[in-house]
Amino acid sequence: MLSGRPMTTAPQSAPLARRLVDRLVVAWHERAVLLKAISFAFVGVVNTCVDAGFFFLALWVLVGSPSRASAGTLIAANVFSWSVAITGSYVMNSFVTFAVESGRQLRLKSYATFVAGGVAGAIGNTTALVVVAQFAPVLVAKGCAILVSFVLNFSMSHFVVFRARHPKAGDAL
Repeated sequence: MLSGRPMTTAPQSAPLARRLVDRLVVAWHERAVLLKAISFAFVGVVNTCVDAGFFFLALWVLVGSPSRASAGTLIAANVFSWSVAITGSYVMNSFVTFAVESGRQLRLKSYATFVAGGVAGAIGNTTALVVVAQFAPVLVAKGCAILVSFVLNFSMSHFVVFRARHPKAGDAL
């Protein structure tokens, strides 16, 4: 669907090239969520490096070794690393993954909504980290936490922060 109208392909009488282009456009739009998820994942790889780097740096500063980290230290390091990574994530997703929806504009309201949505991911991430760290090494726990936050953050970004805006009656297209 584009602008609230169902997408159709050119009639059989249209030239072959036009029909192929129309079919590609329809296919592209039908797969937009998958493509956005892939783009979000690539941005997430960069962000994961930032997050993990600051997480382990904070643990090193606070206790010297991840193996000596208490639940409180894990939470503090995780909140710190998330706080650093969230801004980079907003900027990259505004300019890459959700460029059409954001108009490649950075807006304070969108940033605040992105951060608020990211809180759900941070809570899920931190919960997974602390729970899994009870049964597995911290590195494995951090990996599980990243997967949980990916699902939560993409869902919030796609459905809330950067949701598609449909023009209202009378709006210019």
